[in-house]
Amino acid sequence: MEKVLLEATARAERGRKVNVGRREGRVPAVVYGHSVESVSLWVNALDLKRLLKKSGESTIIDLKIDGKDDRNVLIHEIQKNGVTGKFTHIDFFQVRMDEEIETEVELVFIGEAPAVKTMGGILVKNIDKVTVKCLPADLPSHIDIDISKIVTFEDHIAIKDLQVSSKVKIELEPETVIALVSAPRTEEDLAALEEKVDADVAKVEGIVKPEAPAEEKKDKK
Repeated sequence: MEKVLLEATARAERGRKVNVGRREGRVPAVVYGHSVESVSLWVNALDLKRLLKKSGESTIIDLKIDGKDDRNVLIHEIQKNGVTGKFTHIDFFQVRMDEEIETEVELVFIGEAPAVKTMGGILVKNIDKVTVKCLPADLPSHIDIDISKIVTFEDHIAIKDLQVSSKVKIELEPETVIALVSAPRTEEDLAALEEKVDADVAKVEGIVKPEAPAEEKKDKK
């Protein structure tokens, strides 16, 4: 199990007062869980950014509050400013190490598909995250997808092909397709597509505006 440390401090500020902390580079946060009293916190925005870049969102975090109160948590929700992209709030969910959790894990695509490199195909990613169920200690931070196994247009990678621990259950059907490579469009396909567009435009241009009723014509005179 990958586990990372994040320092936090208890927060008393509420409402608009938290904006002062945001301007100082801190992010308001809250930690809660089953039978756990919620606690309002501050975390350092730069520390949070570094943690996410290194470990992602699907990692058990050792959240140390005021240097003494250690809690095992998962990131439940991250809110950002729609304009600046800066963190505005974060929710942590406290987990018990002896209870199964259900959360999303990111799929990381690695390698290069021969069907793309040598045959000019187009890589199609149908899924970029999967929901898993396991004990916190068995939670993977991510799952690698080796697309170099896609050699032809008939090949694909499905859920059943994922290399994960037997202790991790993926909440999707085994035959669900994760990635494949589609063949490039031929000149005939492109020509047919252009004909379809031309036909659709012709239909629009051919619409005849209905003539106004006689009563309306009289009113306009």
